[in-house]
Amino acid sequence: MIELDDVHLTLKSRAGPVNILRGVDLTVASGEAVGMVGPSGSGKSTLMSVIAGLEKPSDGRVVIDGEDITHMAEDSLARFRRGRIGIVFQSFHLIPTMTALENVAVPLELMGEADAFERAAEELRVVGLAARAQHYPGQLSGGEQQRVALARALAPRPGLLLADEPTGNLDAATGQGIIELMFALQAERGTTLVLITHDPGLAERCSRTVSLRDGRIDSDGAARIAVAGSAR
Repeated sequence: MIELDDVHLTLKSRAGPVNILRGVDLTVASGEAVGMVGPSGSGKSTLMSVIAGLEKPSDGRVVIDGEDITHMAEDSLARFRRGRIGIVFQSFHLIPTMTALENVAVPLELMGEADAFERAAEELRVVGLAARAQHYPGQLSGGEQQRVALARALAPRPGLLLADEPTGNLDAATGQGIIELMFALQAERGTTLVLITHDPGLAERCSRTVSLRDGRIDSDGAARIAVAGSAR
């Protein structure tokens, strides 16, 4: 599902070039659940953006679901993501002027699905929010908003789900419920999951854990990777 080959990302700044990713090689099989950990500033969220096609690498190759997206134009990337990649952010990013049902239906409507609202209603039922379908984000709790965001990400039945600290804005009990739901749906649907988290215990619930440090993969699964010059 994911193939990254020597991926680099360097951004310009007033102080000079900033190397965010420094030669990342990563392969994730279809249906695998990968927990991605590392200290703040290690490049986790940036790497997720590269995988999603939201950020272009400075060098290297990015192949998602068998298709090389490295040099795709923005419009082509948007069409590629549609229905293939679902993203859940720490901040829920719901459209405040739309109901829960309308928020979940948005990606389905963009795909041209005639039954977008029926499918959206079913996804809300799956995440336990059927009774809240006509409520606006401002009328929902944080946990309910994140469940709407999860339903929206999964409604098109994407092969790849990217989750960036999906419980970061939630209390422990609510966050645990979101995680249980996400893993249950991932297993049921065979979705490939990349979960970014600061919680090692949460990452260990995945079938594999990848650790980033200084823009490089520091360890992958049980095997530690020696990286010349990286901080220890």
